[in-house]
Amino acid sequence: MVEFSKITKLKNELDKVRPLPPEVVKNLTEVFRVEWTYHSNAIEGNTLSLNETKIVLEEGLTIGGKRLQEHLEVINHSEAIDFVQECVTTNQSINEYILKRIHFLIIKNIDNKNAGNYRQVNVRISGSEHTPPHFLQVQNEIDRLFTWYNEKKEQLHPVELAALFHFKFVYIHPFSDGNGRIARLIMNLILMENGYPPAIVKAENEQRIKYYETLEMASLKQDVEPFVRLISDCVEDSLRAYLHAIR
Repeated sequence: MVEFSKITKLKNELDKVRPLPPEVVKNLTEVFRVEWTYHSNAIEGNTLSLNETKIVLEEGLTIGGKRLQEHLEVINHSEAIDFVQECVTTNQSINEYILKRIHFLIIKNIDNKNAGNYRQVNVRISGSEHTPPHFLQVQNEIDRLFTWYNEKKEQLHPVELAALFHFKFVYIHPFSDGNGRIARLIMNLILMENGYPPAIVKAENEQRIKYYETLEMASLKQDVEPFVRLISDCVEDSLRAYLHAIR
């Protein structure tokens, strides 16, 4: 069983110094936006570097030799973060509309036909032995996911809740593209509405490999603990980064 006492202690430390100074919040928001966008896109194969991602986001410039789609993925992800933050600020509970809206923001101008719509075909996940549910079952599976979420959101630790929602979502793989990015955005929406900073799964080889391996283990063996532990480690890193910024 994953232990959350260390995370709870760090969260309590952060809560004691809230509200954070506006300049600190602004700086942390900008830093996390760039890192979150870079790592989430890089996990899915985007080749823009961290610095190039920062240039696209903060200066509105294009990077020579890089595909238009890669630039759009950066811009779209940033807009999706804005939407997530708006949901947190306005206390909007996660629902199917929010799920589809995030997908629309992630995919728009890349695949407008499918943006915001569940897949109409069966799919396989590259590098995985898991076969997602038949496309005709997607709506039922999403309904079950939100039923589970509404039952568990007051029972589970927020980090466990966020990690399990992520896993259950990618297990369904409801969209034709963008599922990984959306899973991480929704995971962070759950964390942020519970007062945690966003967890960033790093694209560097060791953590990226572990991320895929633990998801695969959860999918094939229903052993979710290694994945929950990985996300817990990411949340701990983010909490430490926030605390370091204000000390």
